[in-house]
Amino acid sequence: MKKLIKLTPVLLFAILLSSCSSIRVAADYDREVSFDNYKTFAFFKPGIDKAEISDLDKRRILRAIEAELMAKGMMKSENPDILVSIFTKSNQRVDIYNNAWGAGAWGWGGYGGWGWGGGNQVSTRTEGMLFIDFIDARKKELIWQGSGTGYLVTRNVEKKEARIKEFVSKTMEQFPPEIK
Repeated sequence: MKKLIKLTPVLLFAILLSSCSSIRVAADYDREVSFDNYKTFAFFKPGIDKAEISDLDKRRILRAIEAELMAKGMMKSENPDILVSIFTKSNQRVDIYNNAWGAGAWGWGGYGGWGWGGGNQVSTRTEGMLFIDFIDARKKELIWQGSGTGYLVTRNVEKKEARIKEFVSKTMEQFPPEIK
């Protein structure tokens, strides 16, 4: 039993760490569309210009989308079948953890060091959403939308680029949809 109690904080930390790195994805599409007919794409500049992120991050996202589409056999074109647009949102997530395990519990003291005390720990993180829209170029209708939601990395450029590629890759796994 003592071993289990000693391992509990380690297990909780591992679960918390793994949940921070995950990206939740969703996709929606028009069931009447035959996605086999789409072979070429181009970026929809008016839509992309409205995304409220830095131009550097826009370029990172667009390069990642382009790489994913080309890996799926699509070609970039001046006369495309599909227009690609993006939209982003971000939210500050504030988590408050109560460090006291009851009235007068033994735990981390409010003024440093172990002792009687309690208190709250506040953690803030930025959660971002990336929407990728595919628009039929001829009909000007949305035919597929994928979204990825997860925590962002902002301080390290290499980690940020890797995170953006991960967002796009996970979201694009659902394109084209498997129609049954």
